[in-house]
Amino acid sequence: MMAATARILFCGDLVGSVGRRTLLALLPGLRERYAPTFIVVNAENVAGGFGITPKIADELFAAGVDAITLGNHAYRRSEIYSYLDEHGAIVRPANFLRSQPGHGVAVVERDGVRLGVVNLSGNLYMRAGRSAFAEIDAAVADLRGQADQILVDMHAEATSEKIGLGWHLDGRVTAVLGTHTHVPTADARVLPGGTAYITDVGMTGSRGGVLGFERELAVGALVTQMPVRLLPADEDPWLMGALVTCTQPLRADAIEQLLIAAE
Repeated sequence: MMAATARILFCGDLVGSVGRRTLLALLPGLRERYAPTFIVVNAENVAGGFGITPKIADELFAAGVDAITLGNHAYRRSEIYSYLDEHGAIVRPANFLRSQPGHGVAVVERDGVRLGVVNLSGNLYMRAGRSAFAEIDAAVADLRGQADQILVDMHAEATSEKIGLGWHLDGRVTAVLGTHTHVPTADARVLPGGTAYITDVGMTGSRGGVLGFERELAVGALVTQMPVRLLPADEDPWLMGALVTCTQPLRADAIEQLLIAAE
Protein backbone atom coordinates (compact mmCIF):
# COMPACT_ATOMS: atom_id res chain seq x y z
CA MET A 1 0.00 0.00 0.00
CA MET A 2 1.28 3.46 -0.89
CA ALA A 3 1.72 5.81 2.05
CA ALA A 4 -1.03 8.10 0.76
CA THR A 5 -3.65 5.47 -0.08
CA ALA A 6 -6.79 6.06 1.96
CA ARG A 7 -10.56 5.89 1.97
CA ILE A 8 -12.11 8.74 3.94
CA LEU A 9 -15.69 8.39 5.19
CA PHE A 10 -17.21 11.74 6.10
CA CYS A 11 -20.68 12.01 7.65
CA GLY A 12 -22.66 15.22 7.68
CA ASP A 13 -24.13 17.07 10.64
CA LEU A 14 -25.32 14.61 13.30
CA VAL A 15 -28.62 16.04 14.59
CA GLY A 16 -29.62 15.04 18.11
CA SER A 17 -29.54 11.59 19.63
CA VAL A 18 -31.22 10.09 16.56
CA GLY A 19 -28.29 11.26 14.45
CA ARG A 20 -25.82 9.73 16.88
CA ARG A 21 -27.75 6.46 17.08
CA THR A 22 -28.09 6.27 13.32
CA LEU A 23 -24.35 6.70 12.83
CA LEU A 24 -23.46 4.14 15.49
CA ALA A 25 -25.97 1.62 14.14
CA LEU A 26 -24.78 1.92 10.55
CA LEU A 27 -21.03 2.10 11.21
CA PRO A 28 -20.42 -1.67 11.29
CA GLY A 29 -22.05 -2.10 7.89
CA LEU A 30 -20.23 0.91 6.48
CA ARG A 31 -16.92 -0.50 7.69
CA GLU A 32 -17.64 -3.85 6.07
CA ARG A 33 -18.78 -2.35 2.77
CA TYR A 34 -16.32 0.52 2.33
CA ALA A 35 -13.36 -0.37 4.60
CA PRO A 36 -12.66 3.29 5.40
CA THR A 37 -9.19 4.24 6.58
CA PHE A 38 -10.60 7.29 8.38
CA ILE A 39 -14.01 8.24 9.72
CA VAL A 40 -14.72 11.95 10.20
CA VAL A 41 -18.05 13.36 11.35
CA ASN A 42 -19.51 16.82 11.79
CA ALA A 43 -21.17 16.76 15.21
CA GLU A 44 -22.04 20.37 15.97
CA ASN A 45 -25.75 19.52 16.32
CA VAL A 46 -25.45 16.23 18.18
CA ALA A 47 -26.38 17.40 21.71
CA GLY A 48 -30.12 18.01 21.65
CA GLY A 49 -29.74 19.64 18.25
CA PHE A 50 -27.26 22.32 19.31
CA GLY A 51 -23.61 21.80 20.24
CA ILE A 52 -21.72 18.81 21.59
CA THR A 53 -20.76 17.57 25.06
CA PRO A 54 -17.59 15.78 26.22
CA LYS A 55 -19.61 12.62 26.93
CA ILE A 56 -20.95 12.47 23.39
CA ALA A 57 -17.54 13.25 21.87
CA ASP A 58 -16.01 10.42 23.91
CA GLU A 59 -18.74 8.06 22.70
CA LEU A 60 -18.06 8.92 19.07
CA PHE A 61 -14.31 8.45 19.48
CA ALA A 62 -14.87 5.15 21.29
CA ALA A 63 -16.97 3.97 18.32
CA GLY A 64 -14.00 4.51 16.00
CA VAL A 65 -14.51 8.05 14.77
CA ASP A 66 -11.07 9.48 14.02
CA ALA A 67 -11.91 13.19 13.98
CA ILE A 68 -14.88 15.43 14.81
CA THR A 69 -15.61 18.75 13.11
CA LEU A 70 -17.97 21.43 14.39
CA GLY A 71 -19.41 24.75 13.22
CA ASN A 72 -21.43 27.76 14.35
CA HIS A 73 -22.88 25.84 17.34
CA ALA A 74 -19.47 24.77 18.64
CA TYR A 75 -19.85 26.81 21.83
CA ARG A 76 -23.50 26.16 22.66
CA ARG A 77 -22.46 23.86 25.54
CA SER A 78 -19.99 25.49 27.92
CA GLU A 79 -18.81 22.13 29.27
CA ILE A 80 -17.10 21.48 25.93
CA TYR A 81 -14.74 24.48 26.17
CA SER A 82 -11.86 22.83 28.01
CA TYR A 83 -12.39 19.59 26.06
CA LEU A 84 -11.80 21.48 22.81
CA ASP A 85 -8.49 22.76 24.16
CA GLU A 86 -7.36 19.39 25.47
CA HIS A 87 -8.33 16.99 22.67
CA GLY A 88 -6.47 17.18 19.39
CA ALA A 89 -8.92 15.28 17.18
CA ILE A 90 -11.94 17.56 17.65
CA VAL A 91 -11.82 20.85 15.74
CA ARG A 92 -13.92 23.99 15.63
CA PRO A 93 -13.68 26.44 12.69
CA ALA A 94 -10.08 27.54 12.25
CA ASN A 95 -11.19 31.07 11.34
CA PHE A 96 -12.81 31.68 14.71
CA LEU A 97 -10.85 34.05 16.93
CA ARG A 98 -7.61 32.62 18.28
CA SER A 99 -8.74 33.62 21.78
CA GLN A 100 -11.75 31.29 21.56
CA PRO A 101 -11.52 27.72 22.91
CA GLY A 102 -10.18 24.95 20.72
CA HIS A 103 -8.28 24.72 17.48
CA GLY A 104 -9.22 24.41 13.82
CA VAL A 105 -6.69 21.92 12.47
CA ALA A 106 -5.98 18.31 13.44
CA VAL A 107 -3.73 15.57 12.09
CA VAL A 108 -4.77 11.97 12.72
CA GLU A 109 -2.85 8.90 11.60
CA ARG A 110 -3.95 5.39 10.71
CA ASP A 111 -2.32 2.61 8.68
CA GLY A 112 0.71 4.80 8.05
CA VAL A 113 -1.36 7.60 6.48
CA ARG A 114 -1.59 11.07 8.00
CA LEU A 115 -4.89 12.91 7.48
CA GLY A 116 -5.09 16.63 8.08
CA VAL A 117 -8.59 17.82 9.02
CA VAL A 118 -9.44 21.51 8.76
CA ASN A 119 -12.75 23.00 9.88
CA LEU A 120 -13.86 26.36 8.48
CA SER A 121 -16.85 28.64 8.96
CA GLY A 122 -18.31 30.63 6.13
CA ASN A 123 -18.21 34.42 6.35
CA LEU A 124 -21.36 35.16 4.35
CA TYR A 125 -24.45 35.23 6.62
CA MET A 126 -22.44 33.69 9.48
CA ARG A 127 -20.21 34.91 12.30
CA ALA A 128 -16.52 34.09 12.04
CA GLY A 129 -13.62 36.13 13.32
CA ARG A 130 -11.45 35.93 10.22
CA SER A 131 -11.61 35.21 6.50
CA ALA A 132 -12.04 31.54 5.64
CA PHE A 133 -9.90 31.97 2.52
CA ALA A 134 -6.96 33.57 4.29
CA GLU A 135 -7.18 31.04 7.12
CA ILE A 136 -7.19 27.99 4.85
CA ASP A 137 -4.16 29.28 2.95
CA ALA A 138 -2.27 29.50 6.25
CA ALA A 139 -3.51 26.08 7.39
CA VAL A 140 -2.50 24.36 4.15
CA ALA A 141 0.94 25.92 4.40
CA ASP A 142 1.29 24.72 8.00
CA LEU A 143 0.24 21.19 7.02
CA ARG A 144 2.84 20.91 4.28
CA GLY A 145 4.94 17.88 5.09
CA GLN A 146 2.70 17.04 8.07
CA ALA A 147 -0.20 15.34 6.24
CA ASP A 148 -0.52 12.98 3.29
CA GLN A 149 -4.17 13.92 2.72
CA ILE A 150 -6.15 17.01 3.76
CA LEU A 151 -9.92 17.14 4.27
CA VAL A 152 -11.60 20.53 4.63
CA ASP A 153 -15.07 20.78 6.19
CA MET A 154 -16.50 24.08 4.95
CA HIS A 155 -19.39 24.82 7.33
CA ALA A 156 -21.17 27.59 5.45
CA GLU A 157 -24.55 28.95 4.43
CA ALA A 158 -23.80 30.36 0.98
CA THR A 159 -23.35 27.91 -1.88
CA SER A 160 -21.28 30.46 -3.76
CA GLU A 161 -18.77 30.68 -0.91
CA LYS A 162 -18.43 26.90 -0.72
CA ILE A 163 -17.98 26.52 -4.48
CA GLY A 164 -15.48 29.36 -4.50
CA LEU A 165 -13.47 27.66 -1.77
CA GLY A 166 -13.47 24.42 -3.72
CA TRP A 167 -11.95 26.11 -6.75
CA HIS A 168 -9.56 28.09 -4.56
CA LEU A 169 -8.20 24.85 -3.08
CA ASP A 170 -8.35 22.61 -6.15
CA GLY A 171 -5.11 20.70 -6.41
CA ARG A 172 -3.93 21.71 -2.93
CA VAL A 173 -6.14 19.55 -0.70
CA THR A 174 -7.74 16.14 -1.04
CA ALA A 175 -11.34 17.15 -0.38
CA VAL A 176 -13.56 20.16 0.29
CA LEU A 177 -16.84 18.91 1.78
CA GLY A 178 -19.63 21.31 2.64
CA THR A 179 -21.80 21.14 5.75
CA HIS A 180 -24.32 23.31 7.66
CA THR A 181 -27.44 23.47 5.47
CA HIS A 182 -28.44 19.84 6.27
CA VAL A 183 -29.65 19.40 2.66
CA PRO A 184 -27.52 17.20 0.36
CA THR A 185 -26.55 18.69 -2.98
CA ALA A 186 -26.14 16.80 -6.25
CA ASP A 187 -22.74 18.15 -7.31
CA ALA A 188 -20.24 15.62 -5.93
CA ARG A 189 -17.24 15.45 -8.26
CA VAL A 190 -13.47 15.51 -8.46
CA LEU A 191 -12.33 18.92 -9.69
CA PRO A 192 -9.73 19.13 -12.50
CA GLY A 193 -6.82 19.57 -10.06
CA GLY A 194 -7.76 16.45 -8.11
CA THR A 195 -9.78 17.82 -5.19
CA ALA A 196 -13.00 15.99 -4.30
CA TYR A 197 -15.84 18.46 -3.83
CA ILE A 198 -19.50 18.61 -2.79
CA THR A 199 -21.39 21.73 -1.73
CA ASP A 200 -23.22 19.98 1.11
CA VAL A 201 -23.15 16.36 2.19
CA GLY A 202 -26.42 16.72 4.10
CA MET A 203 -27.18 15.59 7.65
CA THR A 204 -27.39 12.40 9.69
CA GLY A 205 -30.73 12.61 11.43
CA SER A 206 -34.46 12.74 10.84
CA ARG A 207 -35.51 13.38 7.26
CA GLY A 208 -39.09 13.47 8.52
CA GLY A 209 -38.52 16.81 10.20
CA VAL A 210 -37.31 20.22 9.03
CA LEU A 211 -33.51 20.10 8.85
CA GLY A 212 -33.67 17.33 11.44
CA PHE A 213 -36.01 19.14 13.85
CA GLU A 214 -39.65 18.42 14.67
CA ARG A 215 -41.64 19.72 11.74
CA GLU A 216 -44.62 20.96 13.77
CA LEU A 217 -42.35 23.21 15.82
CA ALA A 218 -40.37 24.40 12.81
CA VAL A 219 -43.43 25.09 10.68
CA GLY A 220 -45.11 26.82 13.64
CA ALA A 221 -42.16 29.15 14.00
CA LEU A 222 -42.31 30.00 10.30
CA VAL A 223 -46.08 30.60 10.41
CA THR A 224 -46.24 32.63 13.62
CA GLN A 225 -42.86 34.41 13.28
CA MET A 226 -42.44 33.83 17.02
CA PRO A 227 -39.50 32.27 18.90
CA VAL A 228 -39.82 28.51 19.29
CA ARG A 229 -37.53 26.06 21.07
CA LEU A 230 -36.74 23.52 18.38
CA LEU A 231 -36.31 19.86 19.28
CA PRO A 232 -34.74 17.12 17.16
CA ALA A 233 -37.15 14.87 15.31
CA ASP A 234 -36.74 11.09 15.13
CA GLU A 235 -38.89 10.11 12.14
CA ASP A 236 -37.26 8.56 9.05
CA PRO A 237 -33.58 8.72 10.08
CA TRP A 238 -30.92 8.81 7.37
CA LEU A 239 -27.15 8.88 7.25
CA MET A 240 -25.75 11.34 4.72
CA GLY A 241 -22.14 11.85 3.80
CA ALA A 242 -19.44 11.07 1.29
CA LEU A 243 -16.66 8.57 0.69
CA VAL A 244 -13.44 9.94 -0.78
CA THR A 245 -10.92 7.51 -2.26
CA CYS A 246 -7.31 8.55 -2.85
CA THR A 247 -4.06 6.83 -3.90
CA GLN A 248 -1.77 9.83 -4.32
CA PRO A 249 -0.87 12.55 -1.83
CA LEU A 250 -3.39 15.41 -1.74
CA ARG A 251 -5.36 13.95 -4.65
CA ALA A 252 -8.76 12.25 -4.79
CA ASP A 253 -9.47 9.49 -7.27
CA ALA A 254 -13.21 9.49 -6.60
CA ILE A 255 -15.98 10.80 -4.38
CA GLU A 256 -19.17 8.85 -3.74
CA GLN A 257 -22.19 10.48 -2.16
CA LEU A 258 -23.81 8.41 0.59
CA LEU A 259 -27.55 8.66 1.32
CA ILE A 260 -28.54 5.72 3.49
CA ALA A 261 -31.87 5.15 5.23
CA ALA A 262 -31.66 3.56 8.67
CA GLU A 263 -33.58 0.31 8.94
